[in-house]
Amino acid sequence: MGAPQSAEQPYALEIAVNQAIAACDGDLRATVRALIIANNLLEEELAHVIDFYCSSGFTRGKLRIRDLP
Repeated sequence: MGAPQSAEQPYALEIAVNQAIAACDGDLRATVRALIIANNLLEEELAHVIDFYCSSGFTRGKLRIRDLP
């Protein structure tokens, strides 16, 4: 799936996973729910940033970058 990972990346990922689960008191469904909500908020924020900085010459006011496939 992408570039090879260093030996430290999987370990850091496991730590992050354990921290996310611990933040939700070990409830895996709550952890997944929290991560989905956080991801949606980040997507919305990114869309606002892209809309703000995207050239109107590119979009001609008819297309937003987040609407692209």
